[in-house]
Amino acid sequence: MSEIAARYNPKEVEEKHLKIWDAKKPFHATAKKSKKGAFTIVIPPPNVTGVLHMGHALNNTLQDILTRYKRMQGFDALWMPGTDHAGIATQNVVEKQIAKEGLTRETLGREKFMERLWEWKKTNGDTILDQLHKLGSSCDWDRTRFTMDESYSDAVKEVFVELYQRGLIYQGQYIINWCPRCETALADEEAEHKDANGHLWHIKYPFKDNPEEFVTVATTRPETMLGDTAVAVNPKDERYKDLIGKVLVVPLVNREIRIIADDFVDREFGSGAVKVTPAHDPNDFAMGRRHNLEFVNIMHSNGVLNNNAGPFKNMDRFEGRKAVVKALEELGLLAKIDAHAHAVRRCYRCDTIVEPYLSKQWFVKMKPLADKALEAFHQGQPSIQPKRWEKVYENWLVDIRDWCISRQIWWGHRIPVWYDEEGNHFVARSEAEAKEQARVKWGKNVVLKQDPDVLDTWFSSWLWPFATLGWPKKSEDLEYFYPTATLFTAPEIIFFWVARMVMAGLEFNGKVPFKDVVLHGTVRDAKGLKMSKSLGNAMDPLEIIAEYGADALRFSMVLNSGQDIYISKEKFEIGRNFSNKLWNASRFVLMNIKPEAKVSSFDEIDVAKLDVASRWIISRYQKALAEVGQAIEQYRYSEGVNLLYEFFWATYCDWYLEMIKGKLDDINVQKTAYLILENTVKMLHPFVPFVTEELYSEFKQKEVLLTLEAWPTFYPDLIDEKAESSLAVLVELVGAIRNIRAQWNIKPHDQIALVIATENKDSITLVKDNKDILNKLVRTSDISFEKTVPVIKNAVAGVVGDMQFFIPLGALIDVAKEKTKLEALILQQAKAADAIEGRLANAGFVSKAPAEVIEKERERMEELRAKNIELKKALVSLV
Repeated sequence: MSEIAARYNPKEVEEKHLKIWDAKKPFHATAKKSKKGAFTIVIPPPNVTGVLHMGHALNNTLQDILTRYKRMQGFDALWMPGTDHAGIATQNVVEKQIAKEGLTRETLGREKFMERLWEWKKTNGDTILDQLHKLGSSCDWDRTRFTMDESYSDAVKEVFVELYQRGLIYQGQYIINWCPRCETALADEEAEHKDANGHLWHIKYPFKDNPEEFVTVATTRPETMLGDTAVAVNPKDERYKDLIGKVLVVPLVNREIRIIADDFVDREFGSGAVKVTPAHDPNDFAMGRRHNLEFVNIMHSNGVLNNNAGPFKNMDRFEGRKAVVKALEELGLLAKIDAHAHAVRRCYRCDTIVEPYLSKQWFVKMKPLADKALEAFHQGQPSIQPKRWEKVYENWLVDIRDWCISRQIWWGHRIPVWYDEEGNHFVARSEAEAKEQARVKWGKNVVLKQDPDVLDTWFSSWLWPFATLGWPKKSEDLEYFYPTATLFTAPEIIFFWVARMVMAGLEFNGKVPFKDVVLHGTVRDAKGLKMSKSLGNAMDPLEIIAEYGADALRFSMVLNSGQDIYISKEKFEIGRNFSNKLWNASRFVLMNIKPEAKVSSFDEIDVAKLDVASRWIISRYQKALAEVGQAIEQYRYSEGVNLLYEFFWATYCDWYLEMIKGKLDDINVQKTAYLILENTVKMLHPFVPFVTEELYSEFKQKEVLLTLEAWPTFYPDLIDEKAESSLAVLVELVGAIRNIRAQWNIKPHDQIALVIATENKDSITLVKDNKDILNKLVRTSDISFEKTVPVIKNAVAGVVGDMQFFIPLGALIDVAKEKTKLEALILQQAKAADAIEGRLANAGFVSKAPAEVIEKERERMEELRAKNIELKKALVSLV
């Protein structure tokens, strides 16, 4: 017999095992080529600016469950950790920091500013990895990567150069999404559409030869009229057929423009005539190219109007909008203003309204890459869970647009392009290589200047699955661990990251980078609102860990996960209670078994000599083992943890341990109780690694790491349907008797007589052989058997299977008094249920009460009705 601490202390246990894992490095993976082979997961690299939130906690718990499970199955399991440099986000943080010193990046200069950025990264960049470490993440921490590591940067440059050489990267003057706050270009996916209530301004454009006549156009951005170079109509619109080619005058700037015809114009929108601003709208840009229009940029990169805006120069764009509208009103050229709901693009980082802006940028030609990804997808690569996201993924690949990859910031991978004094560019892996290209071109050495812009953050992170393994160098790790197995991520980056990684993997390694993509749900509060700092409903995972323990956090989140995760602080008590239950049950078993009962295989147990309860628990355990393994393999983690919860708490603790408390002198029973416990701890390890690691060390009483132990073996021959059928009858009988004791207020310590009427010999044998269980669980003093139904006054009757049973109440309670109490309770609960039903039928109450209040009322009504059904059955059962 051995004894462990009376109480489980998660803080002590977590600190202890984090130190052990760090020292012994059980999570380090090598290409040792085990029989099972490699299993690889790459962490979605969190931003270096990030701190752990509930979404991270869920995502990384799911990754850890699968990694630990595969490691225990014998795979060379690699979980690759790392962080993303997060270009705009990190630069914003450091710019705010130096602003407190009265500095800007421009006053510091690029070199000094980059030094400050690297200093910040060195001090703060690993914060979120340290937090993931506290969560119990079994990453190979020795391999931690950063997207601006020197070798990773080599991979980024290699990809840029190769894509350029393949004709898939080009530079051009196009309308792009521009953030005036961050002063950088944004990809379409980084400029999120958000609904807004705006206005539609209808503006009169006078004819040059007849200023009293005009054409009315409608716009949501009146300030951009200052850059108009045409008004367009549909060539099929009879209203304007005779006006095509006529000259109008742009109000306020007096620019002469022509009316042009273009099929793009929607005859039903506004007046059917639209203003054309080629430098400030993507559709107008295309129209401007088709009609060879002038491109007039009216705005500086910071959103301030420039000289082309005439009298409105130096005004902020929104200040300029108000001034333009006012001036139009004063001139009588504003026909009307309509309320107008529309979608406005906003910067994904700072939420600033994005400006369509004409700018020279670098782009990736995406269609050739997307076509390969689409072909792979139609062959089932990758598989996406849940399936409903597959169509979203496919549609994005079909409708893909070229990717703007240049950013006008300093923190990031500088674009590997150099220019000579005449503006010729040289794409190269290094400045020396670029200079050699220039020398070959000009026959002499020339001065070159590198492009000041950096690459979009996603341009480096789309290489993550293979660049982290040493690509472009050929390495044993790359050959063995690539492609990876499973990617866990959030649905919102399926375009930013997932699809692009597939394209890059196919283009540079010829393989889809992961077999499965698992998109988990959003973490929401108890009311269904997405957790966020701005709503004030966010929870700090580190605070939860401090109060409840990391295992409690992991267990509760997975238990409550599904399409979305609805969580409240109280729900973490479930995880804490489970850890305590696991600890206390282990303590009980260890205190009541001999050392020789600590067996490691079912071969060491004489199963044939076991009592039915022990054969039952072995059978139920084998089924649970198979079901849990299948749930993990199929990414049904909530189901897996629910299966374990039900098996361990309800089946093993509440039933089996209670049933064997009088049989613990039997060494075979001791062996069974111990082996089922040990193997259940192994099954639980991927979900709750700390408490299970500690318990396993207590079981073995020596230095051994559960995380490196083998996953339990499934023995289908040990499934015993006969034992399960027999125990099901006993469990039902115990449940029925417990209900009767509760309903009739029989005191807990009072013993009852039990009379069973049946002709089935197997049923009689089952009850006789397990009298000790019935005595222990329902306090039977005497059990007698009858072939026919007896006549017993003041007895309660029940039926289980082919057995009808009777419990005489006369000597235990005042039957008449208890009967009256039951009838009164039934009446009271019926009135309460009727009152709730009345409230729910009241339209005034339903219209004013919050949804959660209505739902609670409905649940309460249904609960009262259900209780009354049971109480009425109890009255009827009285014979």
